[in-house]
Amino acid sequence: MLSLTIPRVALRAAAPQRQFAAAGLRFASTKTLTEAVAEVIPQKQEQLKKLKADFADRSLGEVKVSNLLGGMRGLKVMLWEGSVLDAETGITFHGKTIPDCEKVLPTAKDVGQPGKEMLPESMLWLLLTGNVPSAEEAKQLSAELASKGKLPAYLEKIIDSFPKSLHPMTQFASAVGALNHDSAFAAAYTKGIKKAEYWKPTLEDSIDLIAKLPAIAARIYYNVFGRGDGSQAIDQSKDLIGNYAEMIGYGGNEGLTDYLRLYIAIHGDHEGGNVSAHTAHLVGSALSDPYLSYSAALLGLAGPLHGLANQEVLGWALGMQDKVGKNPTDDQVKEYLWSTLKSGRVVPGYGHAVLRRPDPRFSALSRFCDTRPELKESALVQLVQQVSNIAPIVLKEHGKTANPFPNVDAASGCVLYEYGMSEFKYYTVIFGISRAIGALPQLVMDRALGLPIERPKSMSMNALEALLKK
Repeated sequence: MLSLTIPRVALRAAAPQRQFAAAGLRFASTKTLTEAVAEVIPQKQEQLKKLKADFADRSLGEVKVSNLLGGMRGLKVMLWEGSVLDAETGITFHGKTIPDCEKVLPTAKDVGQPGKEMLPESMLWLLLTGNVPSAEEAKQLSAELASKGKLPAYLEKIIDSFPKSLHPMTQFASAVGALNHDSAFAAAYTKGIKKAEYWKPTLEDSIDLIAKLPAIAARIYYNVFGRGDGSQAIDQSKDLIGNYAEMIGYGGNEGLTDYLRLYIAIHGDHEGGNVSAHTAHLVGSALSDPYLSYSAALLGLAGPLHGLANQEVLGWALGMQDKVGKNPTDDQVKEYLWSTLKSGRVVPGYGHAVLRRPDPRFSALSRFCDTRPELKESALVQLVQQVSNIAPIVLKEHGKTANPFPNVDAASGCVLYEYGMSEFKYYTVIFGISRAIGALPQLVMDRALGLPIERPKSMSMNALEALLKK
């Protein structure tokens, strides 16, 4: 039976106020994230009420047999507030493109940290509220996350009990699920809480989990690969990723630290239909707490068709480099691309289930590479950039790829490798830190809007055939 007996005091939205006031971190002109969410929710509730009243019977298109047999791809059957993915324009977060976010979201520099990239904390605020936080609000949120980032002793023991041979993602998902022991939502639900208040302990759990994910990931990194500080020490003055970089032994590497900020911010949300995001929503629709819901999401992210793609790209790119050398000609790259295609394989990192244009996330990572001297001098990174110019031409000529352009995986793993993080199996754990800042805000909104349990209708092939013969 799940442990639901831990008493929780901070079920009221005012709890973070007391924390910040005590720590001297509260800015007089700012709101806490909980207060900001509380302001938004009535507007969202009213918007949903009006949609139901005015358009409940409006058709969004027909369901075809190809949809049923093809993984429901493209069906408009899920409410997801944080982001929208358009085949032509790419991802937007509450209407803001990635370039927009890079311009307006508070950066490391804005909160007094070394670095120039936008903070995942800023993206989290945007995804939860639809609004851009001030630098003071982002700094305040960083402080709240740091104050909640330390792992409880029981979880450290659980993680340390895992064999080193157990895949890092299995360890990660298991550790996240174990935090259910301390769930504010589970405790409140057991005691009896009004449905209208479900979102408050859900938000509390979500912030707590996001705060602890870096330390969980760092402890696994240390146990499996022997790298990092070994203690997951948290500096209360650092931002979320500044602390994470220290924990995994890269605190002195400003380039990697800033890259991780950008990587985690732009990977956080990518609409709701992808496996990890959808799984968090699906499991959460049964009123499972955020720890259980996100643990399930991580197990989906671990699949080779979802979160492992950047590893496949990196392996392929290193194989190409071994074959063509560190400064290949365009013809050599083109020949290697054709050899991959003629062997019956796909070119990893190219194409996308939805996008029909270059992935804006790839463009953001490419821009980052162009600003860092150490990456501009990297033969591997430059090869990735070279391939991104040549591969679309080859793939168009090949004619079997709906989207011949690079997606985010074409660059993400190669940069981690260049900065010295060569442990391929760990890359998806970093992705798992990121995806929480998109999946968990939607879980809060699911509770705030009172969305029902998800229960689509399924059919057997015999039942389908019978229906089609009518």
